[in-house]
Amino acid sequence: MELLGQAKLLRIFSGESDRIGHQPLYEAILLSARENGLAGGTVLKGIMSYGASSHIHLARLIDLSEDLPVVIEIVDRAEKIDAFLPMVNDLFEKCGKGGLITVEKVEVLYYKPKNKK
Repeated sequence: MELLGQAKLLRIFSGESDRIGHQPLYEAILLSARENGLAGGTVLKGIMSYGASSHIHLARLIDLSEDLPVVIEIVDRAEKIDAFLPMVNDLFEKCGKGGLITVEKVEVLYYKPKNKK
């Protein structure tokens, strides 16, 4: 797949403990993106955050939080990201938790799979 030039970055903020049944929300989103043929995605775990509730989520050695922030980033062509957004919204609705979803324009400079040896 060629992915150079103008694209979109879908960034999804949620909590590590957000789940749909037994599956983490971040996993459900990333697997759904892969199943729908999106170019690529990454899940990043944060060490501190707060959102609409203003509740601080913090990683400390003394009291390890079980609900650290998670950011899912997915990049692809605008039309593929736009088509995927209703699926993300549906997953958030099934989860029943809050979060934040943003989209921004990006320019892809390099996108290639690893060389197979």
